[in-house]
Amino acid sequence: MKVFDLAQPMRKGMPQSPNHPAYTHSLVRRHGDTVRAGGGSAANDLLVMGTHVGTHVDALAHVSQDGLLHGGVVAADVQSDAGFARLGIDEFPPFVGRGVLLDVARVHGVEVLPPGYEVTAEDLSAASGDLTINPGDAVLIGTGWSRHFHNGQTFSGTRDGVPGPGEDAARWLVEREIAVTGAETIAYEHIAPGAGHASLPVHRILLVGAGINIVETMLLSELADAGVTEFQFILAPLKLVGATGSPVRPLAVVP
Repeated sequence: MKVFDLAQPMRKGMPQSPNHPAYTHSLVRRHGDTVRAGGGSAANDLLVMGTHVGTHVDALAHVSQDGLLHGGVVAADVQSDAGFARLGIDEFPPFVGRGVLLDVARVHGVEVLPPGYEVTAEDLSAASGDLTINPGDAVLIGTGWSRHFHNGQTFSGTRDGVPGPGEDAARWLVEREIAVTGAETIAYEHIAPGAGHASLPVHRILLVGAGINIVETMLLSELADAGVTEFQFILAPLKLVGATGSPVRPLAVVP
């Protein structure tokens, strides 16, 4: 079998949303700072980061609409300085099941969709071809955008926008009762040029309305280049009690 690592590398300065604390990694104890009897030494690190930085999965508590979370839960009733008593990422069970890549870039005959392109329901239908999307599947949307990860200005899309699903594409996924979905951009959204992350309607449809978790900043180009469309998908967030999201290292396993 072949295992595809669908996580982007995490390092200082990687592209991210300005809405979240940046990733910082420091080697706070170096070899030689303390040497044990016999010559042994150990090093260790300190990480500071937001839970929505790098490849990560959104908890259902991440977004509210009119003060309500998924299932009509009143956000103010379940949030505190300690996080969320309901719908935090600790309630997301590890996912092991069928995954499907819908490569929209390939449908259009390009490696990368243009900045600001809105992925539609028609795009997803065309990308699925003869594949059946089953209830409980994980559906990943390929736009090719992970190829820009090492160009922070382009990847973040602050000026020119990024390709991603629009509202009708989100409803197409909801109708198929999928379990989880993911894409390559910082926000799982169509972001128009200059629009930034001021409005996230697809998050509202998926997280609040349908209870479908979202994985963002995925590395899907290698899976697309291999022509893989079906695989076993493994997704296990950190069990961060009450958190609105978690770093994750998704895997696609192909026989």
